[in-house]
Amino acid sequence: MNISRRRGAIATFITLGVLLCGLAITLNIGWIVLNEARLLYMILGIILFAVLVAGVVLNTIFLVREIRRNERQDSFLNAVTHELKTPIASIRLYLETLQRRSTTEEQKQEFYKIMHADSDRLLATVEQVLKAGELGQRIRQQNKTLIDIEPLVAECVATTLRRHRLSPEAVVLEPVPGAVKLRVVGVAEDLRIALLNLLDNAVKYSPDGVKVRVALSIADYSFVKIAVTDQGVGIPADQLKRIFNRFYRIPGRYSVKIKGTGIGLFLVRTIARQHGGKVTAASPGSRQGSTLSLELPLAGNDSALPEQNSGVHRIA
Repeated sequence: MNISRRRGAIATFITLGVLLCGLAITLNIGWIVLNEARLLYMILGIILFAVLVAGVVLNTIFLVREIRRNERQDSFLNAVTHELKTPIASIRLYLETLQRRSTTEEQKQEFYKIMHADSDRLLATVEQVLKAGELGQRIRQQNKTLIDIEPLVAECVATTLRRHRLSPEAVVLEPVPGAVKLRVVGVAEDLRIALLNLLDNAVKYSPDGVKVRVALSIADYSFVKIAVTDQGVGIPADQLKRIFNRFYRIPGRYSVKIKGTGIGLFLVRTIARQHGGKVTAASPGSRQGSTLSLELPLAGNDSALPEQNSGVHRIA
């Protein structure tokens, strides 16, 4: 109902803008014809007419953008509500089962494992929302450290496997060629959030089976490239850049069925830019999977920053 109402409002504003522009053009042409002998008045009228039309067009554009922004924010709130309620309901169910029924030690351990994974999911959603607000308000000023990327990526892969209850073969970190250490200078916690969002995105959009490959390499001799490749639903060519916008989700069948907040890839892009890097997306087409690549500047060998093997010790 809300979507139909918003679409009707958008159509109304666009129609109103077109009618006003048409009326302004008609009146201006009539005014010019009546005053064709007065060159100065005619020039002044054309200028005023151009300003009027520009104002109407800009006003219509701003109104439509605001309606669409409100629609994305409402979708975000609904998605966050679902992401919070689902793990809470799951944890509550297992707690009630443990309380009311006698269970074996093996069953208890399985329940504890599931509740731990659900609490990780709940915490990740809360941290994601808080991080989006924090990064969107200002440029963060934090102490940066020298980070070894491979252990950090391996840790994020392990967290993703546990969080989504996947087998080790579902998400595989490919061996780094050679014996070179890939290091960057940055905020370990932010990079962890970016990596976890890339992995989470690959898992969620693989509804027919998770087969994700993570590869580390050197790009352009000065960047470490982290490529996350899945065999999921793919990304339409016209959406490859838009998916990094705040609250944006690709319209269509899978965006409705697959839950998400619409801020994960926005966080990835923001964190990448704050570290002097970038994130890009590529996909052969629908149902053919996709690859999201995060590139970060390699740290120089003469860096005097303190070394940190895999970021902060707490697992997100």
